[in-house]
Amino acid sequence: MIGVVIPAHNEENLLGGCLLSVITAAAHPLLKEDVQILVVLDSCTDGTAQVAQSAGVATLAIEGQNVGAARRAGAAALIAAGARWLAFTDADTIVSTEWLFRQIGFCADAVCGTVNVDSWEAHGPAVQARYDSLYQHVEGHRHIHGANLGVCSIAYQRAGGFKSLPAHEDVHLVQDLELAGARIVWTASNSVITSARKESRCREGFGDYLASLA
Repeated sequence: MIGVVIPAHNEENLLGGCLLSVITAAAHPLLKEDVQILVVLDSCTDGTAQVAQSAGVATLAIEGQNVGAARRAGAAALIAAGARWLAFTDADTIVSTEWLFRQIGFCADAVCGTVNVDSWEAHGPAVQARYDSLYQHVEGHRHIHGANLGVCSIAYQRAGGFKSLPAHEDVHLVQDLELAGARIVWTASNSVITSARKESRCREGFGDYLASLA
């Protein structure tokens, strides 16, 4: 079984689109495994839970306001349910129809993909130009995004899993995977589309990085 973990903190406005894309990816005709999707509701006070339930997606509630803890809790629940592969994305992200199929197809211990920004309207051309000058949409890139990450459950556990960090939990996991000798694929061929909103849900996350480029 393949498990998909989506942490969410008050994401009622964007979660629906994310779930639709993940459900579509899970139904890829060449993907011959069951897929379980889990939304980890982290200290939600809005209608995020109802959005997930309306889509027929399982939820797990925690009270941490900590994205590392949310990813860790979701991964633990799906491993306990039998997941051999864990895919991670974010509630403000849209994945492609081949997202899961391509992750599995690399036959690696972990797959680090790239992201594309949905719209630069909130930031302007100067920020976009600065971002484009620093970002590498190439094979062998070294970008790490919790919004586009896949890892074999065995390798994940061998590396110790996500740390309960409020930011950069994805970077720490990949570093621990490297130390454990995991075979990691760094690919730009399996990108996702993520939000460039200024109202970041995670301090020091992608939204704050974009703001720092202004």
